[in-house]
Amino acid sequence: MNKALAKSIPHLVLIPYVLIVVYPIYFIVISSLKKNNEIITNPWGLPSEFSISHYESALTNSHLGTYFINSLYTATIATFGSLLLAMGIAFAVTRMRFPSISKLVYGLLLLSLLIPPASLLIPLYIMVKDMGLYNTPLALIIPYMAFGIPLTVFVVAAFMKAIPTELEEAGIMDGLSAYGLLFRVIFPLSLPTLVTVFIINFLGHWNEYVMANLFLSTQTLRTLPVAVVGFADKFNMNYGALCASISISVIPIIIIFIFLQKQIIEGVTAGSVKG
Repeated sequence: MNKALAKSIPHLVLIPYVLIVVYPIYFIVISSLKKNNEIITNPWGLPSEFSISHYESALTNSHLGTYFINSLYTATIATFGSLLLAMGIAFAVTRMRFPSISKLVYGLLLLSLLIPPASLLIPLYIMVKDMGLYNTPLALIIPYMAFGIPLTVFVVAAFMKAIPTELEEAGIMDGLSAYGLLFRVIFPLSLPTLVTVFIINFLGHWNEYVMANLFLSTQTLRTLPVAVVGFADKFNMNYGALCASISISVIPIIIIFIFLQKQIIEGVTAGSVKG
């Protein structure tokens, strides 16, 4: 009985935590299926009549589908780009024999983690304007990639240091070049960590608002966070459409966690056990 009670305690502790995490999602989804007046008069209850009119309004009248595609395109390209570059940098600073340069590059990347992105908005804006990138997808993709590289290098390099050098020596004996070692030996072994870092960066890019609002002024190019804020103004608040747009915005994140949860757990625990 004591053993059964001891095993059940973690579950009893986790149940309130799960409810706290899941309830906001439940509240947003239920609210998106209510009428606006019902959201105010009966915020905690179920809708008297389920309706998808807010979703139809958000997707047609507010062009939320276009903003969704813009966010998906920008976040995906920027995340893959930063991941590819960071993987090459991490391989260079951990495996190639340039001790002084590697330490310098690694130190600068770690130092850049201490710089808040908000402090760079003015020079970034000037650079984007001078390079002719303002009001183009590259105005977001390039800064997103730049901000995603330091953390990715830090995490991936820490994992690469734990990979036995004997595997690379065997690859060299088989005639692999540096690129062959990176993509045929290091990349498969680092996949769980890469998936975890991919999700961290993707979430950051997907939810980013300040640069998306500052560097893009054309409505057809704007991203989902900017569109969601647009449902609220000084004189009116469309709660139903706002909840519907938030519900739509979390779909990619939920899908990613459903299909990649195994790799996420492996990436988080990678390197925690040696031998």
